[in-house]
Amino acid sequence: MSTKLNIEALADSLRANSAFDDKLYTKYGVKRGLRNPDGTGVPAGITRVSNVHGYIINEYERVPCEGELSYRGINIEDIINSTDKYDRFGYDEASWLLLFGSLPTKEELDFYGTVMDEYSDPPASFIEDMIMRAPSPDIMNKLARSVLALYSYDENPDDNSVDNVLRQSLSIIACMPMIMTAAYQVKKRYYDNESFFLHSPIPGQGMAENILSMLRFDRKFTHEEARLLDKCLILHAEHGGGNNSTFAVRALTSSGTDTFSAIAAGIGALKGPRHGGANIKTVRMLDDLKANIRDYKDDDEIRAYLQKILNREAGDRSGLIYGMGHAVYTLSDPRATVLRKAAEEQCDSFGMRSDFELLHAVERLAPVLLQNKMQDGNAICANVDLYSGLVYRMLGIPEELFTPLFALARLSGWCAHRLEEIITCRRIMRPAYRPFHGRRPYIDLEDRKDNQTCQD
Repeated sequence: MSTKLNIEALADSLRANSAFDDKLYTKYGVKRGLRNPDGTGVPAGITRVSNVHGYIINEYERVPCEGELSYRGINIEDIINSTDKYDRFGYDEASWLLLFGSLPTKEELDFYGTVMDEYSDPPASFIEDMIMRAPSPDIMNKLARSVLALYSYDENPDDNSVDNVLRQSLSIIACMPMIMTAAYQVKKRYYDNESFFLHSPIPGQGMAENILSMLRFDRKFTHEEARLLDKCLILHAEHGGGNNSTFAVRALTSSGTDTFSAIAAGIGALKGPRHGGANIKTVRMLDDLKANIRDYKDDDEIRAYLQKILNREAGDRSGLIYGMGHAVYTLSDPRATVLRKAAEEQCDSFGMRSDFELLHAVERLAPVLLQNKMQDGNAICANVDLYSGLVYRMLGIPEELFTPLFALARLSGWCAHRLEEIITCRRIMRPAYRPFHGRRPYIDLEDRKDNQTCQD
């Protein structure tokens, strides 16, 4: 019997020994996915870092409301509006706010920029040893591996004092743009057979400016382009303690492990298509819509095609309209609201007005179709992924970097939550799983048969 057939038989046995009736979750009151029956999350902690608000509970019923995202109690839209008012970059300010709990003064913001410049280059020979000699076809995997590798270069990697973890956090946030762009360039060379180049960060530039500078051969970009990317970074910097990647960081932190292991866990979680990879799915859906819809202004034609997608008759046959729906937001996702406005203002200059209008039509038409399909009456809105992929395309950012950019921005939130976990919780997370296997006798080796399954 070949190895392949052995693996297939073992996999069949594994499925038989692992499966059980989904009704058991309800019978025993188990919160599947750490969620309540109405989809809300099971409280697992207390945080001051941020809050995601999308509904209110009135007379035990979930009532939809306009979405709100706050960093340390400050509405994210107020942060974005300030950067627009004064035509300035805001990611460093948002990062400081998340890490330290207050808005920075001008002196503190200048100090933060100096720290970012100091740590922006990875350790000596890191790019050559850890990236060029071990290229990866997936940039998220390379980011996770690189963060773990930074452990070996750190002067005090296992010291979990607040002072040391803060130093480590700042250094990781600062050097990851260089690591990401280098990983992408090396991937182009080894997997796409294209030429590659490596640029270093330029002192005095913010994260958005340096990312565009290091991604482009001529290092040229406009102020408007950098501002647009800066908004994406601000909006992705944090999203509450309950999202999967942040929870992963906090769970590992509670075990007492090192900073690099905890942050690598967050990157691994964000890579999952159910979490951070949806913006790629959205732009691919956009391409499919453009290929199959003749009149972008015909709502009836668009509606009919979206229904085909829901019926698994079109698109990727998943039955999903990407960029629609959220676990918390009901009437609106404030991140989508901000990016919709930014995309609408900039799409003409990038020649992408029709792309924007088509996605906007999806936002208008899909909620009713989804509500009809779900038949639960829950409000459904566009999420940030509906427009973030379009914005990245405007900026000429390759799809391979959509999710890594999300990770770079989210580093500030992950590090803020790790520090809060260290300071406040001091107890290892240990949720319970209800055993469901019954009692079975031990069978001597010579009496065992193939493919014995668990008995309920």
